[in-house]
Amino acid sequence: MLRNREIRLVLLFMCTISLVMLAAAAFFSPAAVVLVLMTSILLIGCSHLFTRLRYQEIEKLSGYLRQISGGDYSLDVRDNREGEFSILKNTIYKVTVMLSEQSALLHKDKIHLTDAISDISHQLKAPLTSMMVMADLLDDAKLPEAKRTEFTRNIRIQLERLDWLVSSLLKLSKIDADTVQFKKDQVRVTKLIEKALQPVLIPIDIKEQTVSVTGDDNISFVGDLNWTTEAVINILKNGVEHSQAGGTIAISFSENPLFTEIRIEDNGKGISKEEIPHIFKRFYKGKGAGEGSSGIGLSLAHSIITKQNGDIEVQSELHKGTQFRIRFYKQVV
Repeated sequence: MLRNREIRLVLLFMCTISLVMLAAAAFFSPAAVVLVLMTSILLIGCSHLFTRLRYQEIEKLSGYLRQISGGDYSLDVRDNREGEFSILKNTIYKVTVMLSEQSALLHKDKIHLTDAISDISHQLKAPLTSMMVMADLLDDAKLPEAKRTEFTRNIRIQLERLDWLVSSLLKLSKIDADTVQFKKDQVRVTKLIEKALQPVLIPIDIKEQTVSVTGDDNISFVGDLNWTTEAVINILKNGVEHSQAGGTIAISFSENPLFTEIRIEDNGKGISKEEIPHIFKRFYKGKGAGEGSSGIGLSLAHSIITKQNGDIEVQSELHKGTQFRIRFYKQVV
């Protein structure tokens, strides 16, 4: 089948030949002139019809594009024939599919944003309401000094919780938006563990828990020390919170040609099989979560680790403890 451009060239060529024949026939018989004129008229008519069909195709494509701009991505204009219009139709179809996929992703993001705002509002509402009530009670001049001290301490605790929550949410937002530039330094695991343990030493001491660290001092991985420390701190806090007084936290690490692995294990409450698939979801709080739990620490840890070519998995059994296994791969797999 001839393409549109080839058809135009054929028509132009035939018109040129007809004009030449008309000029030549003028020197011969009138019948030849009539024949050439009829041929020329026929060619002009075919050219007009061809142009009209092209305008009809353009109008169809214009209507299709108007439907796309209106948000209707259901039409299919794919054309397996040869020709310029077929190429154009197939290109438009590919763009339509891409726009449809982007529209679906935007809708999904909108739902996620709505849910996130709702969850954040819920997280902030409880401590704010509690602080407002206690602030009103502090206005009472007859309030006993012991109660005044207790309410002041509770307000400070709630403020610290809000500060941590807002800070964590900002970090998650930056990671989700891919605005965090993770460093790719050679990080020694012993230095990482030492830095991550500092913020949890006081709660560990209060609960009289013991911590053991096992691993070669030379083991390392490529990543960002500060951000990875943030992730490990949240995992350690989870272990301390869910382990009983006198419990143990065991940290070990090893290395092989494929990855560097860090294991953090406790002998605490454990996690049920039904809850394990959900513990890294944002704002998810398990059945054994503490009253002050926000359900964001493990989600933040998961985001930080996976953004650095790593992964994290958990193995747990109720009343027998939990083990988190963090792996930083040496190359993309």
